[in-house]
Amino acid sequence: MKSTGIVRKVDELGRIVLPIELRRTYDLAVKDAIEIYTEDDKIILKKFQRACIFCGSGDDLIEYKGKTVCANCAAELKSDK
Repeated sequence: MKSTGIVRKVDELGRIVLPIELRRTYDLAVKDAIEIYTEDDKIILKKFQRACIFCGSGDDLIEYKGKTVCANCAAELKSDK
C-alpha cells in the first residue's frame, strides 16, 4: 500500500473529502459509485464497476433476474441446457 501523505478529518456526518489529485488519478467523477471494503484495520475504497458474476468481465453486460452476466457467459449458460 502506497502512502499519499494526505490526511483528512471525518466531519460530524462521517464524511471525508477525496482530494482532487486522487479523483483525477483514479478517474472519479461527481456521482460515481464507490465500493467500500475492510481488511483488518484498513478501509479500502474502490471505484465501482459492474462486472459479470461468473468471469468478472466488464464487456457486453446484461442484467438477468437482478444479476449481471456478460454475453459470453450467457451464451455458455444457454448452450449448457
